[in-house]
Amino acid sequence: MTAAEWLRRNAGEIADLTAWHLWLSILPLLIGLLVALPLGRLAHRSRRLYPMLVALAGLVYTVPSLALFILLPKLLGTRILDPVNVVIALSVYTTALLVRVVADGLAAVPADVIQSAHAMGYRSHQRLIRIELPIAVPVIAAGLRVAAVSNVSIVSMAALLGVPQLGSLFTQGFQLHFFTPIVTGVVLSLVIALVLDGLILLAGHSLTPWQPRRSAR
Repeated sequence: MTAAEWLRRNAGEIADLTAWHLWLSILPLLIGLLVALPLGRLAHRSRRLYPMLVALAGLVYTVPSLALFILLPKLLGTRILDPVNVVIALSVYTTALLVRVVADGLAAVPADVIQSAHAMGYRSHQRLIRIELPIAVPVIAAGLRVAAVSNVSIVSMAALLGVPQLGSLFTQGFQLHFFTPIVTGVVLSLVIALVLDGLILLAGHSLTPWQPRRSAR
């Protein structure tokens, strides 16, 4: 069977696997960001908690993904093929990666800006939402870009457990000794990573219109 023939016969399945891969990459990214924001702020506000939270996040991120995929069903009582295990595992990794990013982003806000906001009557949560987070967006967006690419890569490991996504093409190609599924999975994973990276970059620019842009040469 030629590569073109295989692609034509499996176009529907490839589209489904791509959609699953995209969903399993994006949802943990959003959940991880929502969890990391309060944890990062807590680490930023407490000198005692900062090293503890950052060290704990670093330890969590070193846990092998396959081991976590296998361990979560036993802890949660879910089926090993349930995609929720992948979502939770990647949400944990995303949170671990972003806690320090959020804390460092908030720490980069100039002290005089915070003092000015306080003098203008901003309360703590108002200052966070209207002043600190917008200024910290470039740092947080940079961390999100790393987390997005990392998620796209780690998701493929779930194919070893039978969870459908582009990683399934890797195992299929390996079992059949046929390189076309493997190359297809790699190319589509790269496309997803590039698209997510571009969207985060675009969102970061739109949220910080005051930031200088590089002029085209």
